[in-house]
Amino acid sequence: MSKRVIITGAGRGIGYALFKNFLDNRHEVLGISRDIHHLSLLSDIPQKHILSLDLTKISSYERILEAIPHWDRVDILINNAGYLIRKPFKNLSDGDFEYSFSLNTLAPIRMIRILTPLMSRSSHIVNISTIGAVQGSKKFPGLAAYTTSKAALCNLTELLSEEFKSDGPIINCLALGSVQTEMLAQAFPNYKASLIPEEIADYIYRFSLEGQKFYNGKVLSVSIATP
Repeated sequence: MSKRVIITGAGRGIGYALFKNFLDNRHEVLGISRDIHHLSLLSDIPQKHILSLDLTKISSYERILEAIPHWDRVDILINNAGYLIRKPFKNLSDGDFEYSFSLNTLAPIRMIRILTPLMSRSSHIVNISTIGAVQGSKKFPGLAAYTTSKAALCNLTELLSEEFKSDGPIINCLALGSVQTEMLAQAFPNYKASLIPEEIADYIYRFSLEGQKFYNGKVLSVSIATP
């Protein structure tokens, strides 16, 4: 059965590969990104919807429902958008932390808030975090803003699974290890990850369709290596 899917951070990397996966398998998909250039180059078909938004701005969110007025449900929400800044803690400003939390934590909160009225117990929210956000995992200097904001997303997942357990959607979080994306290359220019976006996107695609049958409120580590 065709699903109705929303993916944030769909303009590049893992999000772009996910968007293509869902379209190729004939699902109806709304891809959200500040830069929709690559999304606009994909073939125009009725199942494809794209929206250029800055998810750090509260005023952006009213446009999401306007982009899909015919949708009476949302089956899958993948909160994939993320911001990584690498600086020594002493050099991180309040603005660095505020922007990190705005995109990595508040944006998923706002997405969930506006979309849960269209979601049922059969719907699945998949939050994308990082292995470094998991308690007890290896940590890396310079990632304080990124890791702490993504750790909040892990905690949010666990809490909302309790709030939604009577009639709300299933919600899980995937804590990813290193994937060779532009974001990783900017933060760790001399590091080469063993996975490419298309490989991890294939895993997330399958998990978003089937994972809610086996997990709820779980933070699952998906990692064979971390930089």
